[in-house]
Amino acid sequence: MTANQSFSWNPHSAGAAAPAPARIPSLDERLEQAISRGVDWLLAGQAPEGYWHGELEADTTLESDYILYLHVIGKFDPVRVEKLARYIRRHQLADGGWNIYANGPSELNATVKAYLGLKLAGDSPSLPHMVLARRRVHELGGLESINSFERFYLALVGAADWGMVPAMPPELVILPEWFYVNLYEISSWSRGILVPMAILFALRPAWHIPESAKLDELFRKPEHRYLAFALDSRVITWRNFFLLADRIMKFVERLPWKPFRKHALRKAEQWLMAHLDRSEGLAAIYPAMMNSIYALMALGYGPDDPMTKREIAELAKFEIEENGMIRLQPCMSPVWDTAIAMVALEEAGLPPNHPALVQAASWMLDRQILGTGDWQVKNPGVEAGGWAFEFRNDHYPDVDDTAFILMALQRVDYPDRARMEAALRRGLNWVVCMQNKDGGWGAFDKDNDCQLLTHVPFADHNAMIDPATADVTARVCECLARMGWPASHPVMKRALHFLQQDQCEDGSWFGRWGVNYVYGTGGVLRALEPLGLSRQPCALRGVQWLKSVQQADGGFGESIASYDAPELKGQGTVTASQTSWGLIGLLASAGPEDRSAERALEYLLTTQTREGTWEESEFTGTGFPKVFYLKYHLYRHNFPLYAVARFRNMMSGAGEYRSMLISPESLETWRVERRKAGRKRARTLNRTGRAAGGHPEGRATGHGRNDGRGHANGNGNGNGWAGVAAAFGARSPKHRNGNGARGTNGIEHNGPKDIRGGS
Repeated sequence: MTANQSFSWNPHSAGAAAPAPARIPSLDERLEQAISRGVDWLLAGQAPEGYWHGELEADTTLESDYILYLHVIGKFDPVRVEKLARYIRRHQLADGGWNIYANGPSELNATVKAYLGLKLAGDSPSLPHMVLARRRVHELGGLESINSFERFYLALVGAADWGMVPAMPPELVILPEWFYVNLYEISSWSRGILVPMAILFALRPAWHIPESAKLDELFRKPEHRYLAFALDSRVITWRNFFLLADRIMKFVERLPWKPFRKHALRKAEQWLMAHLDRSEGLAAIYPAMMNSIYALMALGYGPDDPMTKREIAELAKFEIEENGMIRLQPCMSPVWDTAIAMVALEEAGLPPNHPALVQAASWMLDRQILGTGDWQVKNPGVEAGGWAFEFRNDHYPDVDDTAFILMALQRVDYPDRARMEAALRRGLNWVVCMQNKDGGWGAFDKDNDCQLLTHVPFADHNAMIDPATADVTARVCECLARMGWPASHPVMKRALHFLQQDQCEDGSWFGRWGVNYVYGTGGVLRALEPLGLSRQPCALRGVQWLKSVQQADGGFGESIASYDAPELKGQGTVTASQTSWGLIGLLASAGPEDRSAERALEYLLTTQTREGTWEESEFTGTGFPKVFYLKYHLYRHNFPLYAVARFRNMMSGAGEYRSMLISPESLETWRVERRKAGRKRARTLNRTGRAAGGHPEGRATGHGRNDGRGHANGNGNGNGWAGVAAAFGARSPKHRNGNGARGTNGIEHNGPKDIRGGS
């Protein structure tokens, strides 16, 4: 063999037969394998009780606040605190700050909270990571630039003066409901946060942290500590109006005589106690629960009082200890996780009477809320029937969960058909009656869209109101369509008009509860399909936008930064959940034969793990836009499984099992029967001398009677989108503000109440 010859060895050169080339599986085989593995993975994670529950991850502000909280309640265990501090240190960025979502930039409030938490944990300010953090705080604007809630907590422990805190008087609680601005014009989550804060603002307990833990070194310019209260250069603005009102309230606060203070504090305490009942903590969310514990202590209920002790135990359930660290969840999402898991399994072909689905349905039916709630203040006379997001949060059922659950339950062949039908009718009736004047749906309340409240000095958490949004409205439209409601029905026409008005000029829709325009657009397109409107111009524009932001590998990704910079919409690291939302939208309007849909499917098929799931590091859930974001750990699995199964079913033309349909006429008949039964029950109770409020489905409250009364929604006559356009006219200009609300507050519609979807 010469130097120019190469040596090669062929094991088959001696007459042995060459192995047959590996057979490339067909698309059908790949789909079946991916779906089968995904189903197995999901079924393995079902709890014995029948539900699914994935971790709900947030930023390090939770751990930082928790260290301060443990100090305040007198349970500052150094070992436990060090585990929290270790988690915080692990998430510090190279520039010294902390962010509020994975791979995001440093954020001032998160960095200040982390710095305080670590000082309380014993980290010396001279340590390199603390020096770096302090420098980053100065670069981001200093302590004088933090938000109002953080200033409140610092004042509570003597680390800031109360002059830095906007006035939050408890008299807010006693403002009458007919007043333009009152407690129930504020969003449900802010209500739960602010009522305890108002109690604390009035009582101002002395819970001082050690001098060594104070934060004076974080001021960039101490003389600017009241920077947040600087007036606008323009004289006549809502900001200036509320800043002047704040000065007046602070002046009154310094006076020795406050005629309504005792009454207001008593009412605030009563409100707090009432809302701790039938709930696993106030509003079942971290900030409200923590504030409620603080308020109970300020009111004289010590940490060992049974009431306070119970709330402390509920908040401790949010802890997750792992690898020598403790992290916290902002709340728990079992109802939401279970609804999505059920829909994914149903689409994947699990038999409708499969034990896993029947057990999940039983668990879900047990969670339906039939008692009173805050939603009744603005929507009296409607029978309860919604579901909450958490294990138990009876005061706050929400529309998005309820609509998703109704779709999940509808596809289960449940053995107790009468029970299932009653639950579906109650839930559907409740959702329909929560429709806003503008035609859309918010999450927790009806017509909770007072834009004025977004200008108050403590509104910088960006969540003061709960206006109608495209993603929730689309979910309800999809639910109604699957129940048999036509696009021509007045409720649907008004909702479709809202969606048409809410569409961005480029064809996308904003995502309030998921990141962001990919989530919103995919959801709306999915809703238009069962209504037969998937080829309407607005749907085609939505599809074109999705195609325009699809990435080279076929996937979809969108950064949370798009909330601050809309020019970044549809841009970001590709994720499994966002690719699923994009694929769902493409399938709904373009179909499985579309090349973009095939590319998105290919991305999901090739990125599925051997275990049958998908990986995802990004946050794709939204709490408060621009302020607080979430990572749902089951999103990376449930949505891809659904999207892949949906592709297969559309390719094969597979049908869909539905246990029942509930038409508008059928629902109205049910309402009439419920009203008759309610009146008969009331007469019986009166004859026996019992109060009309004694029955769990008919007790009188200050929030209106929960007696099943509702009004007819009527029937429309228009046809699809043409009827919508003819009925409601041309589009009006609009924009989204930071709360996700449109600049136009909807269109007032005249006409009898019985065609406006409410009672």
